[in-house]
Amino acid sequence: MNAPRHAGGWRRLDPRTPLAHCAWLGAPLGSLALTALATGGRLGTRAWITLAVIGAVFAAITGAGALSWRLTRYRVTADAVEVRSGLLTRRVRAVPLHRIRNVDLTASPVQRLLGLVVLRAGTGGHSGELKLEALGRAGAERLRGELLARAGSVDATEPVLSTADPRRLRYAPLTFWVFGGVLAAGGAVWRVLDGIGVQPWRIGVVRRAFDAFGRSALWLTVPAGLLAVTALGVVGAVALYAENWWGYRLEWTDDATLRVRHGLFTTRSVSIERSRLRGVVLREPLLLRSGGGAAVRAVASGLGDREENRKRSTLLPPAPRSEAVRVCAGVLGEPVGTDGLLPHPRVARRRRFVRLLTWAVAPVAVALGVLGALLAPVLLWCAAAWLLLAVPLARLLAGAAYRALGHAVRGRWLLVRSGALSGETVVLDRASVLAWTFTDTPFSRRAGVVTATPAVAGGEDAYPIRDMAADSAVAFADAATPGWLREFTEPVPSGG
Repeated sequence: MNAPRHAGGWRRLDPRTPLAHCAWLGAPLGSLALTALATGGRLGTRAWITLAVIGAVFAAITGAGALSWRLTRYRVTADAVEVRSGLLTRRVRAVPLHRIRNVDLTASPVQRLLGLVVLRAGTGGHSGELKLEALGRAGAERLRGELLARAGSVDATEPVLSTADPRRLRYAPLTFWVFGGVLAAGGAVWRVLDGIGVQPWRIGVVRRAFDAFGRSALWLTVPAGLLAVTALGVVGAVALYAENWWGYRLEWTDDATLRVRHGLFTTRSVSIERSRLRGVVLREPLLLRSGGGAAVRAVASGLGDREENRKRSTLLPPAPRSEAVRVCAGVLGEPVGTDGLLPHPRVARRRRFVRLLTWAVAPVAVALGVLGALLAPVLLWCAAAWLLLAVPLARLLAGAAYRALGHAVRGRWLLVRSGALSGETVVLDRASVLAWTFTDTPFSRRAGVVTATPAVAGGEDAYPIRDMAADSAVAFADAATPGWLREFTEPVPSGG
């Protein structure tokens, strides 16, 4: 359904928008159903009060959404997009087209059922984003084309860079969410039940299970619990991966825009202009790296604050490393080797080992030692065992962290690699570097190392190259951005 036009070029949001707001009433109704099931149909006063408050709040939000639909208008002029809204206080917001950095389309399951999408146009500045909720899909696609029409043409040789592959689901369990997702979901369910007055440990099934397994045979219960959590985590990670990346497609469009589309229940479409790209990040976290996988993020401006940037900048979810390298080459326009980077001085390894001893190993050993001296002597043996196990492990981690360090200049690109656990290789366009910062401390000066940080307008804003040799850091920065630091690299003339 197309959005109707009005005098002066003003358009209205899709008339089905209020129906999408009515879907919010499903939350209190679902809470009522869950509470009734958990209590056998007996609802306490606290549950009824909670549900009544939730229902009133959602009803108010739904009414406000319907009123917002009726009063909101928008139009696209020759040089700006304007949105008019408000009942008592009329508000007109105009955003110049040349300031729009990206245009995203998202749709929740209810919005997809109604054929609606939410359009977000990011400006990359303090003004945040322009949001239109909700539009018909066809009208939203045309509006996105209007907003991005100022971009140039694409010179990519292969428009479609990557598409969905069911075989990549095997990389889903190689993430933090295998365990973190189960704990987060369990905590959320606990808070919901506690908020409506249901005590989970008093539910019949939970109480009987604890009576049967929780008080005896712990040697069997604990491993079984860990296996159950792992199995739930694997299933949840695969399901989350499938929902988030169903129908995935990464491509260059005809208007010089890199577009990634994905999502099963909630569809997402993020567009990044070529002129806003600053580079890519090849991510190889420890678990994913052990399975031969990697992921890719874009370093781009106009994707919002850091939290929003991390959500929108993903170009390739966990996939084979060969596919990630190929996507990086397609985004950058040329293959850039990420191996064989310049190593850092060996003192960087010692510094990482000392940090692990200081901040991870020693505090635990001291705490166990103090408690053992005051309370139970057996804890002294625990402290000794901790040192015997933790010191070699810290040495291994320090070695891995040292080997992960690297930097190089290759053609028009600046490469920075770091992180034993995170495993990130950043490829930056040297022309996008805005400034250099050199940081040291009394300890690093004594060790002869310094941290050089190139700043860019996009991504994390800065990508530190930690523990470089101090006598070569300025020369490397000058090679990456010629002429900027010449006065620091040229010898001082002698004589008057």
